[in-house]
Amino acid sequence: MALYSEKVMDHFTNPRNVGKIDDADGVGEVGNAKCGDIMKIYLKIENDIIVDVKFNTFGCASAIASSSMATELIKGKPLSQALELTNKAVAEALDGLPAYKMHCSVLAEEAIRAAIKDYYDKNGIEYDKSQFPDEASEEELHAHEED
Repeated sequence: MALYSEKVMDHFTNPRNVGKIDDADGVGEVGNAKCGDIMKIYLKIENDIIVDVKFNTFGCASAIASSSMATELIKGKPLSQALELTNKAVAEALDGLPAYKMHCSVLAEEAIRAAIKDYYDKNGIEYDKSQFPDEASEEELHAHEED
């Protein structure tokens, strides 16, 4: 069996939404010190809808594919739906990731949440702090890790 699915290889070799949005409404950057992957997500938002999304990722095939797929899954969606995107949904949309590469899909989820939080913070919008790992309590963080 191949290490990566055809979808992972497609999103790795032909990533969608690569780039930077200079006047982004929200920017999220996350990284994993263990593997060195770094993801940066840029959002353009109009009327609570993600009208454009771009990413820059420094990392392995799984990290790039996860970034690409995650941007495809949230483009054109309301912020509330983007916040519901899980790493499992990203991995499933890619027809799976090797277990030791699942952290890449977690980074994609976290980068999107960080970009939305940045948008909320810049615009003084109230939000549920449990939706954002750096704002969540220890209990909420551990519950998220078990997902």
